[in-house]
Amino acid sequence: MPATRRQFLTSLTAATGTAFLSDIEPVQANIVAKEWPISCNVYTWNTFYGREKKQWMADPDTSLSEYVKTGLTAYEPSFTNADEVKKLAPYLAKYKLAMPSLYVNSSLHKADEAQKSIESAVTIADAAKSLGARIIVTNPNPIKWGSEDDKTDADLIEQAKNLDRLGAALRQRGITLAYHTHAPEHRQAAREFHHMLLATDPKNVSLCLDAHWVYRGSGNSQVALFDVVKLYGKRIVEVHIRQSRNGIWQETFGDGDIDYRRLATDLKSLNVRPLLVLEQCLEKGSPNTIGPVEAHKQDLQYTRDVFAGLV
Repeated sequence: MPATRRQFLTSLTAATGTAFLSDIEPVQANIVAKEWPISCNVYTWNTFYGREKKQWMADPDTSLSEYVKTGLTAYEPSFTNADEVKKLAPYLAKYKLAMPSLYVNSSLHKADEAQKSIESAVTIADAAKSLGARIIVTNPNPIKWGSEDDKTDADLIEQAKNLDRLGAALRQRGITLAYHTHAPEHRQAAREFHHMLLATDPKNVSLCLDAHWVYRGSGNSQVALFDVVKLYGKRIVEVHIRQSRNGIWQETFGDGDIDYRRLATDLKSLNVRPLLVLEQCLEKGSPNTIGPVEAHKQDLQYTRDVFAGLV
């Protein structure tokens, strides 16, 4: 699935942007906002549209008019360059959507590629900040999607150094870098995941907790997920929300394999109030009973219930 996500990114026609809510201050690492709207990542809409043989944002007006019918007021797009940010801006204004966060790809484990990634992400950040972006999420590329190849120790040392460099550059701009993972980073005793957090400065690198990828990447383990929260909870500035039953992603966010009520309780006990971002995606075997608008209406309602006190 992450390979598909990155394929979508290269073909995305970007479209979203308005001034962010005026009472929300810029987020620095370990400093939470006064208030966040519940947001939703572009990838979930890619999967719902893909199931219907349609392309998300092929027509921005059609796509975003459906998006706002759900009741969502914030949007987490993915960008590959600053021009996409500029194209999205008028649509964000038109549909009154906030953009507190965005997702960018990066390749940081090789020095020559890392410099290009850092420069690209900073350029995107400069364009997005005026639209209200306060968090940039990145998941450094694996060596090869779909393979079992792992980065070497030297690769991990280089990647952590460059992740910290990127975070420092963004922090100077009042933007928080949130490190995100898929499943590969949790192989081999989660050596890549842990090194990225242990070898970087918390002031420069925060955590986007993608709860289900931690769960799945750790062999469908809630023990591993809640150990991550215990170890790094104070660095969590954003949570990607997805649920499965019997290991399969569901159409809507509800009770299932991951105890999100416990997660909400643990975050409250840590006095952490992260940006909540829906990412209830579809995969092979997911139910096919409901369209994206109704699905996200249900997601939003359940999220408000489960995370009451954090939104």
